Amino acid sequence: MSPFIPRLLITPGEPAGVGPELCLKIAQSDFAAELIFIVDPELLKQYADRLSINIIIEEWQGPLSKRHYHQAGIVKVWPLKLRKKVNPGELSIENAHYVVESLSEASDLLLAKQADALVTGPVHKAIINQAGIAFSGHTEFFAEKSSTKQVVMMLACSEFKVALVTTHLPLRDVADAITPQKLQQVLTVLHKDMQKKFHIDKPIIHVCGLNPHAGEDGILGHEEKEIIEPTLKKLNKEGFNLKGPFPADTALTPKGLEGADVTLAMYHDQGLPVLKYAGFGKAVNITLGLPYIRVSVDHGTALDLAGKGVANDGSLKEAIDHAILMASQQSMNVEVD
Repeated sequence: MSPFIPRLLITPGEPAGVGPELCLKIAQSDFAAELIFIVDPELLKQYADRLSINIIIEEWQGPLSKRHYHQAGIVKVWPLKLRKKVNPGELSIENAHYVVESLSEASDLLLAKQADALVTGPVHKAIINQAGIAFSGHTEFFAEKSSTKQVVMMLACSEFKVALVTTHLPLRDVADAITPQKLQQVLTVLHKDMQKKFHIDKPIIHVCGLNPHAGEDGILGHEEKEIIEPTLKKLNKEGFNLKGPFPADTALTPKGLEGADVTLAMYHDQGLPVLKYAGFGKAVNITLGLPYIRVSVDHGTALDLAGKGVANDGSLKEAIDHAILMASQQSMNVEVD
C-alpha cells in the first residue's frame, strides 16, 4: 500500500515582504509532503537571483497529477501573475489584488478537495484595504470564502496553545462582543477541533476571565459572573471539560498552564503577547472550524528585512510541519462524535 503523501498549498503573502524568500529558504529542505506554491514564478526567480539561491521551478500539473514528496531545490508552483514588478520592502497597491487572489485560489482548491492543507505567509492588511478591498485578516477571509459561521484563531508553540474568543476588534468593542452565544460557539468549535484535528478525546480547556483578577467576584466587572461562568457550567453538563474563568495574568504562567490542552483568551492581546514571547519565530497560527486545515506563520511581512536574506524561516517550517502532521492524522479518517 502506497504511503499517504499530504499535498500542501503555500501562499507566500505580501510579495514585497519576507514571504517569497522564506519560501525559497524552506524549499531547500526535503519534506514528507508535496508542496505547491501559489505564486508568480517570476517573483521567485527575482528573489532567487537577488539572494543567490539555486532553484528549479516547475509548474504544478494540477490536482490529478501524481503526488511526490518535496525534494530540496525544486519548487512546484501554481502560477499567478503579479500586477507590477516588486521592489523588496516597497508596498504596491497594484499587487494587493494579487495577494487576495492567491488566498482565494487556495481556498477554492481546498474546498474542491484538491489539496489537504494550506500554509499562509504574512500579508499586509493596510495595503489591501487601501486598494479598496475589505480585509481584516486571513481568519475572517477564509471563514467568508468557505461559508463558515464560526472560526477560532489559535496560536501554538511547543509549550502551549492559546485560542481567542474575539480576534481583530478594537479593544472598546471586546466586552460587547463576548455574549453567551458567542462564547458557546467558540468553545464548541475549539472542543470539536481539538478532538478532530489533534485527536484529544476529552480536551481540557482553561478559560480566562475578561476583567483583571477575573472580575474579583464582581468588584472589577460582571462579565465573569453573568456570561462566562454560566456558559462554562452549561457546556460542562454536556460533556465538555472546561476550567475557569482564571485571571489572565496568571493563566499563562507555567503553574497556570498545568493540565491544559489549550487556553482560551477573551481577546487578541490578552493571550498572544505571552505566547509570542515564549515562542516567537517558532509559533504557528491555526484556524479552527474551517472545512480544511489552515496554518500560518506567527509574524508579519517584515518589510525592513525583505530581500536581505536574513529573515528567519523557523515559523514557516513549524507551520509546514504542523500542517503535515494534521493532514496525515486527518487521512486516517478518525471519526469524532
